[in-house]
Amino acid sequence: MQSKVFQLLVDNTSGVLSRISGLFSRRSYNIESITAGTTSNPKYTRITIVATGDDEILEQIEKQVRKLTDVRDIRELEPESSVYRELAMIKVATDSPDHRLQVASIVDMFRAKVIDVADESLIIEIVGNTQKIDAFISMMQGYNILEIARTGIAGLTRGKDNIVDLP
Repeated sequence: MQSKVFQLLVDNTSGVLSRISGLFSRRSYNIESITAGTTSNPKYTRITIVATGDDEILEQIEKQVRKLTDVRDIRELEPESSVYRELAMIKVATDSPDHRLQVASIVDMFRAKVIDVADESLIIEIVGNTQKIDAFISMMQGYNILEIARTGIAGLTRGKDNIVDLP
C-alpha cells in the first residue's frame, strides 16, 4: 500500500465534494485526507486528496475522478516537486506552571504556537508537513492530550511550470 496526493481543480458548485467522495465510497477507495477551498478565481475549487492503495487502485482513482463532469484538472502532486502543509490544533491539559513550561519548550522546539490558554489547558497550533506534526504529537504523548483536530494536507507544485489556467 502506498499513498498519493492528488490535486483537483473543480467547478465551484454545490455538491461537488459530495460527488467526489461518493465516487470513492462506491468503489471502496480509501481517502486518508481531503481538503477543499476556492482558488483565486471563485468559479473553481482546489481539492487535495491523499489516497492509499496499490498502483492499480491509485491509477483507477485518477481515471475515475477525471471522468466526473465537475473536474477540470487532476494531477498527482509528487513530493519532490511539490510543497505540502497541514495544520493541527492540539489541546493539552496543564495542571501546573511547571507543566506549562515543559509543554511550552516542546512547542518552541517545533516552531508551533500556543493559541489559547485556559486555567487547565493549552491549545497549540502547528503547521508543517505530516511527519513534523506526527513527531510533535509523539513528543506530546507524555502529556495529557485532550483533543486533536487536523486539517489534512494542502499542496501546490513548485515553480510556475505546472500552473493550470482555466477560463
